[in-house]
Amino acid sequence: MPLQCNIDARGKRVRLINGIVTTLIGVLLLFLWALPSGSAIGWALTIACIAGGAFMIFEARAGWCVIRAMGFKTSI
Repeated sequence: MPLQCNIDARGKRVRLINGIVTTLIGVLLLFLWALPSGSAIGWALTIACIAGGAFMIFEARAGWCVIRAMGFKTSI
């Protein structure tokens, strides 16, 4: 089942910016917290930020939003 475009240019822009910012936060967490401390929570949050940011970038590039695909209405 191919992904059907369900967001407009404004939604794509918002998701792309949020995705880039979230991914950069994840990279910062990696070098400033996860690697130096080695804590499980540090690694979990780092991986979550990087994966979430990458998924937001994918949504922006594909023009597809998982929340909208499930039937929820979003403001953007």
